[in-house]
Amino acid sequence: MSFNFYLFRGLRLLLFPFALLVGLYIFIRNYFYDKGWMRSATFNMPLICVGNLSVGGTGKSPTTEYLIALLSDRFKVAVLSRGYKRKTSGYLLANETTTALEIGDEPMQFYKKFPHVAIAVGESRVEAIPQLLHDRPYTQAIILDDAFQHRSITAGMNIILTDASNPYWQDTYLPTGDLRDNRRSAKRAQIILVTKCPLDFSENEKKEYLKSIKPHKAQQVFFTKIAYGMPYHIISGMPYELSAQTEVLLVCGIANPLPLKKHLEDNVASYFDKHYDDHHIFSIDDWKDIMARYEKIDATDKIILTTEKDAVRLEKFGNLLGDAPVFVIPIKHQFLFNEGPVFHQCIEHFIESFHLTPNNN
Repeated sequence: MSFNFYLFRGLRLLLFPFALLVGLYIFIRNYFYDKGWMRSATFNMPLICVGNLSVGGTGKSPTTEYLIALLSDRFKVAVLSRGYKRKTSGYLLANETTTALEIGDEPMQFYKKFPHVAIAVGESRVEAIPQLLHDRPYTQAIILDDAFQHRSITAGMNIILTDASNPYWQDTYLPTGDLRDNRRSAKRAQIILVTKCPLDFSENEKKEYLKSIKPHKAQQVFFTKIAYGMPYHIISGMPYELSAQTEVLLVCGIANPLPLKKHLEDNVASYFDKHYDDHHIFSIDDWKDIMARYEKIDATDKIILTTEKDAVRLEKFGNLLGDAPVFVIPIKHQFLFNEGPVFHQCIEHFIESFHLTPNNN
């Protein structure tokens, strides 16, 4: 471990008194909601909430995309997100002229991959849902992206994610740890996804995790690993196959790049890292630094690799990207223990309980 790692851990431990205050605030807030002293709005339609108990890095975006792909062929699905770090405020519905600066990188990523699906953002989901239904009156189900801790709305289906390497039951409150909600809040979820499991995750390890989770009878627990797809050029979409001869400059601003780095360690000759803060908004100076670093790599088989979330923030450089070897690596969840069909059934049964008529699109 580096000196910076131990310095960071030491600073977080010094902030433990603040973590106690965060925990107290969360406890009081949840208590008020549980007692009905603070009200949650309900809507007579399927609301699927995707969230977690900690900050960032658990795989919410791939989960949201998984649900869109699962449902959008049969039902008119919409996605509502806060639009973290966007340069606008209030409710916005994505269209063909929308940019990541207007709605945020993750909603922009959803819209680019699923342009037939209504993708909206709004800080107040209670206000945004009626506006979304006004704009898209035939909407049959709404996926609430990163909304579990926002209890102003009661969703019929709550899915929470936890990173297998840092599960919520071993975590502590911010700023000492990563928790932004009480561990007991996990009991409100109908589904718990343990994400980013190692490739060799075993049945015995699954049993140990289940002992820690202690799911109640109405809860389902699933385990997934990360599956990376073939990279494609950021502009042309041309595929590129990584090889043992490839030298990579990894450019990313995501909460947890460790799984991607491990993937590169296993599949390319070597990689160099230019890491930015999560949701970093790239500047022209950043782009010049990236290209300067790339030019210093002494190899013929070399590329710049970035994530789908970062790609929507790099696309603004337009023509500069056309001739540049910038490739995007897709990511998705892969269910372990052949339990994907069971997960599908849970989601589909929830949707079907509203007696919706599948669309013909």
